[in-house]
Amino acid sequence: MTFRSKAFEIAQGRVAPSLTPPTEKVADLYGSNTFSDDVMKTLLSAEAYTKISNAIRSGSTIDREVADEVSAAMKSWAISKGATHYTHWFQPLTGTTAEKHDSFFDLTIDGKAVEKFKGSALVQQEPDASSFPSGGLRATFEARGYTGWDPSSPAFLMDNGAGGKTLCIPSVFISYTGEALDYKAPLLKSLVMLDKAATSVCQFFNRDVDKVTPTLGIEQEYFLVDKALYYARPDLLMAGRTVFGHSPARGQQLDDHYFGSISPRVNAFMVDFEFEALKLGIPVRTRHNEVAPGQYECAPTFEEVNLAIDHNALLMDLMQKVGDRHNFQVLFHEKPFAGINGSGKHNNWSLSTDTGINLLAPTSKPKENLRFLTFLMNVVKAVHDHADLLRASISSAGNEHRLGANEAPPSIVSVFLGNELTNMLEELVNKGEITLEKGENFYYKLGITRIPNLQRDNTDRNRTSPFCFTGNKFEYRAVGSSQNSASPMIVLNTIVANQLLEFKKEMDERLAAGEEKKVATVEILKRYFTESKNILFEGNGYSEEWVEEAKSRGLSNIKETYDALHAYTTERTITAFERMGVLTSRELHARYEIELENYVKKLQIESRVIGDLALNHIVSTVVKYQFKLAQTARSLTDLDMLEEAAPIKEIIKDISTHIVIIKKLVHEMTEQRKTANNIEDLFERAKMYGSEVKGFFEEIRYHVDKLELLIDDEDWPLAKYREMLFLE
Repeated sequence: MTFRSKAFEIAQGRVAPSLTPPTEKVADLYGSNTFSDDVMKTLLSAEAYTKISNAIRSGSTIDREVADEVSAAMKSWAISKGATHYTHWFQPLTGTTAEKHDSFFDLTIDGKAVEKFKGSALVQQEPDASSFPSGGLRATFEARGYTGWDPSSPAFLMDNGAGGKTLCIPSVFISYTGEALDYKAPLLKSLVMLDKAATSVCQFFNRDVDKVTPTLGIEQEYFLVDKALYYARPDLLMAGRTVFGHSPARGQQLDDHYFGSISPRVNAFMVDFEFEALKLGIPVRTRHNEVAPGQYECAPTFEEVNLAIDHNALLMDLMQKVGDRHNFQVLFHEKPFAGINGSGKHNNWSLSTDTGINLLAPTSKPKENLRFLTFLMNVVKAVHDHADLLRASISSAGNEHRLGANEAPPSIVSVFLGNELTNMLEELVNKGEITLEKGENFYYKLGITRIPNLQRDNTDRNRTSPFCFTGNKFEYRAVGSSQNSASPMIVLNTIVANQLLEFKKEMDERLAAGEEKKVATVEILKRYFTESKNILFEGNGYSEEWVEEAKSRGLSNIKETYDALHAYTTERTITAFERMGVLTSRELHARYEIELENYVKKLQIESRVIGDLALNHIVSTVVKYQFKLAQTARSLTDLDMLEEAAPIKEIIKDISTHIVIIKKLVHEMTEQRKTANNIEDLFERAKMYGSEVKGFFEEIRYHVDKLELLIDDEDWPLAKYREMLFLE
């Protein structure tokens, strides 16, 4: 029995484990492993609770005395729930989370054991910064870096799976010289600036607004593969995707997996990780089968952006841990399987005021709709002016496989508003009037009396648009499933804040000149619409016609990551980010270098995996099988069964042809890789990898996948698509 067949046998034998649901109601379970507001209110003095609440709401500084009281309460709470260690939980520019665990246990001078956790340990820790990507901000020998407590994201308890728990404290990560080495620090800065800018614009319409909070709902797509089959695929293990694999006869063409019945084993996994997520305060609400076989999606309730991003990063880690319990490997790669849909992370973003208003929700009241249009058009204008930067924010080696295919938005950044909104904006430009109705009277008449009236939204949903308006929010659909959502959200928050300040500046100038407020607002919005109109597109973003039309409109179609990343270092980007105080020119150049390095390394790993599998797994196995065929053909020939031997000889020739081509291509790819590795200039090296080395991937795959159809099923060394995707 081969390793593959044994793995398949193990996978087939799996059954859904029996789960004992928690005895608590979901509402009681929610947040039970978080140092929540209710916990703080119970354990802290009234003065300390007020100070930390103010810090969370308004960003005021927390003094060390309050930190000491909070740390004592955190320690008491965590230990009472089984925690033995604590860690600053942060998000370095590796794309994953990081943590260094320290024990509460300590010794006094006289050797007595105590449990200790001071305010200083809560506020600040010191991981080794030289071991994380810095993009040249720090030399390798300059090791010092700091993590700092983010009180706006609740501390939580992570089960270690071995009887102990760790108190995790969400934190920023900065270098010794103060530059951001993570996603959270610039994200928090962008949120502060967006709040200030949006609140200042709200003052033109409602002076009761004191705070604007960006909200986010992240839909997470993923694949599940049985652990045994995962380990039977070295490419999945090393590169996160299958570099070889012939498409099965049945894939997703019947559209029967989407929203289909969830298998018991998968459902058990989903229920398990959802309960664990709820304990950590992650408000997961939705689960369903996705389009591709073996693909699924989960989604939470909308939260404040910083918290939503922390929760998504934590959720991905949690899903992997729970997957282990169910003998599943969770795949977050954007394109783990060829020929079927890849996975994205749809970011649904909106703006809410402290008065309970969604600034991106249209109404039937003219004054409120003028406010709605103001924020809508400022977002559109920001995206138009910084489209290449928004494209750069979702660029990666994994997302290159997905963007532009018939499953994900194209590399062209466009905005979908829907016919109703677009027509209304045309009316505004042509007549200076707003004629939008919210749509209370739009009902479908189905002719079935027992079905309640179904209300129609103002806008349809366009799944081919990378940045689409969906009624009361914008959905950025182009984000990759493995990506930290902070990257595109830092960009979106910053460019919108920058644009809102431009709007406020012009409004102030017009009002100072004596222009009436409504007239000034409409005139500015009319110009914004005219200047940004070429980015609005209502049609099929997957079509070739759109590619040509977008070109005629002057829109960028940047397909390669190494080209897209340039947007981080343009004068326009640097000016906006430095004006907002989110990232300096030096920090932006560092992130550009980090992303280029990551791109090169991902393609380098994939190239090595392709070469190793092709020569050491595929060709070696195929030669053995070819020898069996040769013996059979020789025996038939010796028996004068020439006609029967002929097709076998043809198969032998076909196999030989593919082997020769594979060996030649692998050799050429390896030589190109060596050449690329010797290029000093990072961009040129990335370009060589993206244009030359990567160019061999599909060609080698073609010949390997042809061999998969020629070799006896029992002899093929790699787990096949039909085994991985349709096993439940």
